[in-house]
Amino acid sequence: MEKLSLVHLVRQPQVKGASTPLLLLLHGVGSNEYDLFGLAPYLDKRFLIISVRAPYTMEVDSFAWFEVNFTPQGPIIQPEQAEASRNRMITFLNEAVVAYGADPQQVYLMGFSQGAIMSASVALTRPELVAGVVLMSGRILPQIEPLVAAPEKLKGLPVLVVHGTSDGVLPVNNGRDSQKTLSALPVDLLYREYPMGHEVSRESLADVTSWLSARLDDAGKREQT
Repeated sequence: MEKLSLVHLVRQPQVKGASTPLLLLLHGVGSNEYDLFGLAPYLDKRFLIISVRAPYTMEVDSFAWFEVNFTPQGPIIQPEQAEASRNRMITFLNEAVVAYGADPQQVYLMGFSQGAIMSASVALTRPELVAGVVLMSGRILPQIEPLVAAPEKLKGLPVLVVHGTSDGVLPVNNGRDSQKTLSALPVDLLYREYPMGHEVSRESLADVTSWLSARLDDAGKREQT
């Protein structure tokens, strides 16, 4: 594991090709880099997988991309921390591509909950750095909308949004709001709902893994033409 600006775990690709696609995993609030890293065995073996620890410490082994308080009126966040984390993830993404020899044209983000929020923030503001993004049980921050890239830069960006209809942390209307926001942009959007809570179910994971594998297959076909 290289010493980069954010703590992380690495799974090297188990099937090597002409180039190395990179998948960055971003955990939710109160968790750590080991959480989503547990999904690595189910993800495409062609990926170099890096699971990233968020920069703000809540308590032992508990981290966040930004502070958030859940209120009856909805989540209230620290926007300055969210913006700082967005910039730190952009820096880390570029560091990781160089340090691990990944293909800069094949960098994918996959986040859960607050990690999905951060993944959306990076992908929508710097789409030239991202080949695709998976948003699991998250939302898009209103604060990010003024920073969203121009439509011509977002055109065709693959986006998968998955959300549970019984989510008690970020209710399903957050996923539906994301769908509405993204549908107004020229991205290549797939939105799915599942009978689950604030979690990754077997069904949702199967769809995520197949969607990611299809993106790699598409990239491989483009390389051959």
